[in-house]
Amino acid sequence: MQTILGANGQIAEELARDLKRKYTSDIRLVSRNPKKVNDSDTLVSANLLDEAQTEQAVKGSTIVYLTVGLPMDTSLWVEQFPRMMQNVIRACQKHRAKLVFFDNTYMYPQNDQPLTELSPFAPFGKKGEVRKQIAEMLLAAMEASQIEAVICRAPEFYGPDKTQSLTNTFIFERIQQNKALRVPLKDDTLRTLIWTPDASRAMALIGNTPNAYQQTWHLPCDDNRLTYKQLIQLASDIYQKEFSYTVIRRWVFIIGGLFNKQLKEVQELLPRYQHDNLFSSQKFKARFPDFTVTSHRDGITYIMNHTHNKQ
Repeated sequence: MQTILGANGQIAEELARDLKRKYTSDIRLVSRNPKKVNDSDTLVSANLLDEAQTEQAVKGSTIVYLTVGLPMDTSLWVEQFPRMMQNVIRACQKHRAKLVFFDNTYMYPQNDQPLTELSPFAPFGKKGEVRKQIAEMLLAAMEASQIEAVICRAPEFYGPDKTQSLTNTFIFERIQQNKALRVPLKDDTLRTLIWTPDASRAMALIGNTPNAYQQTWHLPCDDNRLTYKQLIQLASDIYQKEFSYTVIRRWVFIIGGLFNKQLKEVQELLPRYQHDNLFSSQKFKARFPDFTVTSHRDGITYIMNHTHNKQ
């Protein structure tokens, strides 16, 4: 059995679909209120902050995928993510399950240096510190041979349906709402974005490749990095409609954060938009050369057609 912990997000849904298509029909979805993705899915309600419930959720699994997301709330991250990781590591140890951890890049330096699996951790802000802490918890367990695990790391998302990111919120959701687009800080820095279905497909592939474990993998992205200006120009070409946008300066986030909790929470992430974001997935592409990475043009075209078909 392959089990997904934190099964209600977009990454988890795409992961469940790909596991069913290519690897197994014996899939367990775990969250506080899980919902089936495939007809054959088994549902388990569990709170991963509870050690006993986490153990029961993992029991009987051969591979466990940890894809839990929390609201953009620093206090929740500090309180809950380390407890969840500790409980999941212990449960996987007890039941001899492999662990595939879906991670982000918050712990990396927020500058224009190329990011590889060997890049040092240098977090900016408390959310980055928490991500560093839980990654190091798992790395320590792996190095001590206490658990067979793998870290799958992704940069900022863009994609369909419930995909959550500043890029989706400021650009693609606003396109759907017929609103003027927004760009954080600068429109001329290169962005590395990952198409959410690609992230899920790649994680399923890594999880089902035995010799991929005990290491970190950057998940595959389109190497044709674009600035926000270029991304919006491409969207305008695909939609055949000229999209206007406004660059939101740092002071707007700072002043807005005095009155809006979400804007306050976002401030920690802003340095990454001040610089080129050069996230490298060459290690994955060299190991899995047959994996097809979705181009920005194909991804945006899918979003357009998918939104149109839902209306």
